Amino acid sequence: MRSRNAAAMPTLRGAEAAWAYRCCIAASAWLRPLYTIRVRRDSTADIYSVPTDNARLKYQEKLSSTLAAQSRLLTNYAGTENMCLEDVYVNCTLETTDTTSGGGRLLSSVGLHDIFGSEGVFNKDADVVLIVGDAGSGKSTLLQRLQQLWATRQHFQEFTFVFAFSCRRLNFIDEQVSLKMLLFEYCCWPDHCQDEVFQYILDHPEEVLLTLDGFDELKLRFTDQAKHCSPTKPAPALDLIANLLQGNLLKNTRKVVSSRPNAVNAALRKYLRKEVALKGFSREGIQAFIRRRHGGGGGGSDAEHILRFVEANPALHGLCHVPFFCWIVSKCHEQLMQGRKALAQTMTDIYLLVLDHALLHCTHHAQGGDDILPAHISTIFHLGKLAMDGLVTCNYVFSASQLQEAQISEEDISMGFLVQSHGFSHARAATRNRNFEFLHITIQCFFAALHIASSEDIRESTLSSLFKAREKKTSACLKPGACIERFSLSCLHGRLQRERRCKAMLREAEKSNLHITASFVSGLLSGRHRPLMRKFSGSLRQSKKSKLVKSYMAKGIEKHFLSIPPAVRDEKKSMHALPEFVWWIKCIYEMQDDDLAKQAVSNLEVDHLKLTFCGIGPLECTALAYVLKHLKNPVGLQLDYNSVGDIGIEQLLPCLGNCQSIYLRANNICDRGAATLVEQALGSSNLQKIALFHNNLTDDCAGDFARLLKHKDNFLALRLGNNHLTATGAEALAEGLKQNNSIQFLGLWGNKVGDAGASALAKALEDNTSLIWLSLVDNNIGGRGARDLASMLKRNTALQELCLEENSLIDEDVQHFAEGLQSNTSLRVLKLSNNKITKKGMELIVSALKHNVTVASIWLGGNQVTAEEIEEVTRAEARLTF
Repeated sequence: MRSRNAAAMPTLRGAEAAWAYRCCIAASAWLRPLYTIRVRRDSTADIYSVPTDNARLKYQEKLSSTLAAQSRLLTNYAGTENMCLEDVYVNCTLETTDTTSGGGRLLSSVGLHDIFGSEGVFNKDADVVLIVGDAGSGKSTLLQRLQQLWATRQHFQEFTFVFAFSCRRLNFIDEQVSLKMLLFEYCCWPDHCQDEVFQYILDHPEEVLLTLDGFDELKLRFTDQAKHCSPTKPAPALDLIANLLQGNLLKNTRKVVSSRPNAVNAALRKYLRKEVALKGFSREGIQAFIRRRHGGGGGGSDAEHILRFVEANPALHGLCHVPFFCWIVSKCHEQLMQGRKALAQTMTDIYLLVLDHALLHCTHHAQGGDDILPAHISTIFHLGKLAMDGLVTCNYVFSASQLQEAQISEEDISMGFLVQSHGFSHARAATRNRNFEFLHITIQCFFAALHIASSEDIRESTLSSLFKAREKKTSACLKPGACIERFSLSCLHGRLQRERRCKAMLREAEKSNLHITASFVSGLLSGRHRPLMRKFSGSLRQSKKSKLVKSYMAKGIEKHFLSIPPAVRDEKKSMHALPEFVWWIKCIYEMQDDDLAKQAVSNLEVDHLKLTFCGIGPLECTALAYVLKHLKNPVGLQLDYNSVGDIGIEQLLPCLGNCQSIYLRANNICDRGAATLVEQALGSSNLQKIALFHNNLTDDCAGDFARLLKHKDNFLALRLGNNHLTATGAEALAEGLKQNNSIQFLGLWGNKVGDAGASALAKALEDNTSLIWLSLVDNNIGGRGARDLASMLKRNTALQELCLEENSLIDEDVQHFAEGLQSNTSLRVLKLSNNKITKKGMELIVSALKHNVTVASIWLGGNQVTAEEIEEVTRAEARLTF
C-alpha cells in the first residue's frame, strides 16, 4: 500500500533501508496510540513504505458505528415494540458436516463464533462459508448478530472491515458499478482518503468480511464463465458479486452467504469452504427465547406460564422449533391462552393468529373474531394481490408506485405487514422513493395464499399450476438482467388475462416459495377454516377449491408411490422418499383431513420408508406422524441425517406404533428424546429396533434403555454408536442385558466404555442366548476388558460377530482371545483391526484356529506387522484378513 506521505519519501536502499526499518519497529510502541505503523516491502523493488493508518482507523470506526446502529433492533410489525437484538437473541442449532471422518458424513454442532474454524472445511482453498436454513429458521438474524458482535468489538476482531449486503436489495442496482462503488456507495462511505482506504482493502483482503443475506433471492444464474478481475472497472453489480464469490476479486476475503437449501448450484458449490446448516431452536432454545421475551432473561411468571402452555401442546411446541413461529407464538400468546382462538395446530393456524393480533392492534378491540375481519377485508385483499403478484415475478421489494398500482393505502401499510425496506446507507438512497417489503417472506406467502383461496379470479388452472410438482427450470427471475423495478403490476389486471398470465408465471416462480404458499392454501381451504373463508367468497366456490386441492394431493402422493421400484429378490421393498414427498405430507397435514390422510397411504406397500437428508425437523415430524399413523402395515422408518431432535421425537409419537424400526442417526437427539422414545417402545408391540448413533446421548439415558431390555421381550436391535457413553452407561446396559434373551444386535462403537464397561457387558453376555452381533469399536478397551470378553467367548453359544477395532489391544490380550476361540463354537467373525498387535499375537491366533472350524474370518489390518509378516501368517492361515 502507498499513501501520499509514503510516496513523498525518498527511496531507501541497502543498509539505509534496514536502519529505517529498525527505527520504525523501535518507535512503534509510543506511536501506536496515534496510529499503527505498517511496513511493507515492495515485491518488485527493494523499497519500504511507512504509511499511516489514520484513514483506515477512521473508516473502521464509522463502519462499526453504522453496523452497530443497523444491527441493534429487530424488525417488528406495526412498530408495536422495539426489540433489541442483544436482549432477545438466542443461539440456534448450527451443524456442520465432517467429511474427513473415516466413517463417512458426521454432523458436528458448532457455535456462531466457530463458523470460520477448521471443523467441517472441505475446500481449504475457498473463501465462502454457506449458511443454509429453511424460511423462518433465523438466517438473517444470525448474520445480524454476527455484524453486531463485530461492530461492538465482542468478537470477529480478526476482520478490519465488515461489509453487509442484502441480496434482495442488490437486485435494485441497475447501473454498472466498480468494486469500490459497491463497497463504499452501497455500504458505508469513507469521509476521507477514499483511495487510501480502498487500496488498504486490496492489499489486505484477509482482513475483510463480506456477508450476503438471502442468496436464494439474488436474481442471478450463477456461472463461472463471465470473469471480471478488475477492482476499478465497472460491471453489473451481480457480476461483481459472482466474481467476489469465486475469488476473482478480493481473493482471500472471507464471505458468509445465507441461503435456503437447494438454491446453491454446482457451479457455486465448488467455491464453498464449508457449509453450516441452521436447524432452528432446540428445546432449551425455545425456553431461553420465551424467557428473554417475557422475563428479561431471568424467567418470570409470564414466561413460565407461556412455556408450560406451549410444552403441554405438542403440535404448538413443534411449531416453536422454527424461530419465526416461536416469535409469533410468544407475541400472540394472549389469544392462545385466553381461548380467543382455537388451539394452533398448523402453520396456517399460527399465521391466522398473527393476522388476528394485527387487527386487534389496529382497531384496539379487546376481543378478536367475527366483528373485526369484515372491516378489513379490502386491506387483506389488497395485500394478498400485491403478495401474489410479487411471488409470480420473484419480486420482494415494492416501490411506492407499485403500491399505488396495487391500491395499497397508508391504512393498509399501518397494519404492519409491509415494512419500509431500508436500502443502502449512502445518501443516494434518500433520493429514491420509499420501498416496502413484507415483514418476512412467509408473510408474503401467507397473503398470497389468502388471495388464491379467496379470490374469484383464481380458477382451477392456477390451483393446478400451484400444486403440480415439476422440476425447476431456469426461471425468468434468475436470468441475468432481470430487474424487478421494471415490473408493472398493471400488466396483471383483467380477470382472464390475469388468470392466464398468473398460471404461466407460477411455472417460473421460486419453487420453495410456491411450496410454502401451497401449504397455506391447503390450510385455508380446510374444513376447520371454512367459516372464516366464507367471509371472503361464497361457500360454493370455497368447497370447489377445497375438493380440487384434495384431488391434487391424492394424485401427487399416488404418483410418488407408483415410482417405487419393485423389491429386489430376497430383500424388503423400500421407498426412498424425496423432499417433494415431504411437501405433499405437509400439505395434507395443513388440510387436517383424516380421510385424506388415510387415502394418501392406502396404497403404500413397502417394508421400509427412507427419508434421509430430507430436511425433516419437528414441524415435518408432526406432519409425518399425522399421515403415517394411518398405515395399514408396520414399516421401518429411517430418518437419518435430519433435524428431528428431542422435540421431533415427541411429534413422531402418534405413528411410532406403526413402526417396526426407527433409525435416527445424526439428529441431535439428547437423553430426554431417548427417554421419550423408550417409553413409546415399551407400549408398542411393533417397535423392535432403535438406532440412535451419532447423537448426543450420555450415561443418563442408559437406565432407560436397560429398562427397555428388561421389560420388552421382543426387542431385537439397539445401536448407540458414536455418542458419549462411558463405563457407567455400559454397566447400566449390562443390567438390562442380564434379563433379556431377545436382543440380537448391540452397537456401542465410538463411545468410551473402557475396560470396566467392557467387563460388565462381557459378564452379562456369558449366558445370553440371543445376541449375535456386538460392536465395541473405538472404546479404549485394553487388558482387563479383553480378558473378560475372551472369557465370555468360552461360555457364550450365540454370538457370531465381535467387533473390537481401534482399541488398545496388544499381544497379551490376543492370547486370551486365542484361548477363548479354542472352546467357542458360535463365533464366525472377530474384528481386531487397528490395534497394537504384532506378529507374535497373530501366531497365537493361527495356533488357536487349528482347533476352531466355526470362525470364518479374523480381521487384523492396521496392526504392527510388516508386509512380509502379513504374507507369512496368511500362508499359514487363510482366514486372517488384512
